[in-house]
Amino acid sequence: MNTIAFTVCFAAWMMNGVLVTFLVGNRVFAFDKAEMGWLIGIPVLTGSIFRLPVGVLTDKYGGRIVYTGVMLVSAAACFLASYADSFWGFFFAGLGFGLAGTSFAVGIAYTSIWYPTHQQGTALGIFGAGNAGAALTSMGAPLVLGWLTAGGANLDGWRNLPRLYAASLLAMAVIFWLLTFSRKVDHGHELTLRERLAPLAIVQVWRFGLYYFLVFGGFVALAQWLIPYYVNVYTVSVATAGFLASVFTLPSGVIRALGGWCSDRFGARTVMYWVLGGCAAASLALVVPRMDIYAPGEGIMADSSGVVTEVTPTRVVIGDVGYALRPEPEMGAFDDRTLVFPTSRYWQEAVVEPGQEVARRELIARGVTHVYFQANVWIFTVLAFIVGILMGIGKAAVYKHIATYFPKDVAVVGGVVGVLGGLGGFVCPILFGYLLRGTGLWTTCWMFFFVLSLVCLVWMQVVVKRMLSERAPRFAQQIESPHPEPAYREVTS
Repeated sequence: MNTIAFTVCFAAWMMNGVLVTFLVGNRVFAFDKAEMGWLIGIPVLTGSIFRLPVGVLTDKYGGRIVYTGVMLVSAAACFLASYADSFWGFFFAGLGFGLAGTSFAVGIAYTSIWYPTHQQGTALGIFGAGNAGAALTSMGAPLVLGWLTAGGANLDGWRNLPRLYAASLLAMAVIFWLLTFSRKVDHGHELTLRERLAPLAIVQVWRFGLYYFLVFGGFVALAQWLIPYYVNVYTVSVATAGFLASVFTLPSGVIRALGGWCSDRFGARTVMYWVLGGCAAASLALVVPRMDIYAPGEGIMADSSGVVTEVTPTRVVIGDVGYALRPEPEMGAFDDRTLVFPTSRYWQEAVVEPGQEVARRELIARGVTHVYFQANVWIFTVLAFIVGILMGIGKAAVYKHIATYFPKDVAVVGGVVGVLGGLGGFVCPILFGYLLRGTGLWTTCWMFFFVLSLVCLVWMQVVVKRMLSERAPRFAQQIESPHPEPAYREVTS
């Protein structure tokens, strides 16, 4: 029930991304790009910053009542969105139904208390598969809007979309209340607010938050960013871009269950090593932009002075001395072939004319180097798919960490980690926009993910080495020594 409810909530949480784009694209509202960015981002922001207080409420009152309340409030706000007629109308409605994003903090806490530690990775992974709600909205909402508006003939029909989301949330709230049972963590006594928030003073919590900023915030950000990326870089239609973007979003949500099982089976830290290393490698492969570059190459200089007597595409003659030129090779249909790596071609062009007098060591033919990188759309999509899979697995591994290290504080710690992850979904697209504006390169988003993955990986390795040195100093010294002592000694009589 937690997983199904989370899927419905996550789908509603992402509604504005499709709805606002549709309304502006069909000129129903004349929002500029900044206003569009705010309207798309506001629900993400609300669902992020309220995860911590909602997590505290879950810890105090239990998941059943809080989860139901979140869905009811979100349903009311979705319904009010159908009456919006201005920027501020959509703004405040987005603030309301953005609370659907807090369902993650509730569900994580409410799921974890039903399972022992060795099964929590799998259970939380299955719950987290509700992220697939984002893909359901990105693929399904445009089709529903087309049906509701009769293909654009009745544009005011858009108002029924938020009503459908409201009805879904309301129905889910009723079903959830009827089919679930109350349970909350037993701390042994009633905790004060200070005691509930005490884990936030531990640096380890914020390290987990940085991991989640990458794997969840990056997922939410790319779910929104990849559509304009495909449209601008590969000049495909919005519909095609949405389909290609779903190759990233849908598997990333569903694979989370596998990430939970892997975390139980192999350990969350081992899984995170693979996730962070894989994200860094794949992001680095995506950093190289699509390019078509002409640069100076190796030219030809006259060996002696004289008068140019002949100039052809393949030869320059000065006096009695001939100089062979490398002719320009055929460009070929580069775009019709799948080119994995950058391709280059080189030729020489005469810069002198017949009758011209040249001096010794004077340039008579310049070299031209043409470097072409296709950044093939299918190879790009496969790499983005890999990043999505790794992020999905990483999301489960992070919360396995939380359930292992903070078994009685999953709601609070999961809340603050969820806040940081959600803020990543809000901040990253804005940061990507500034990076694009400053450099003119769409691939700067992958540069950011490469650096962030590397920072997380190094931080984790430093912490692991420090823990090893503190808890097993002799063993740590043996590992670092170029001539380690044997781990054991044979006993002879």
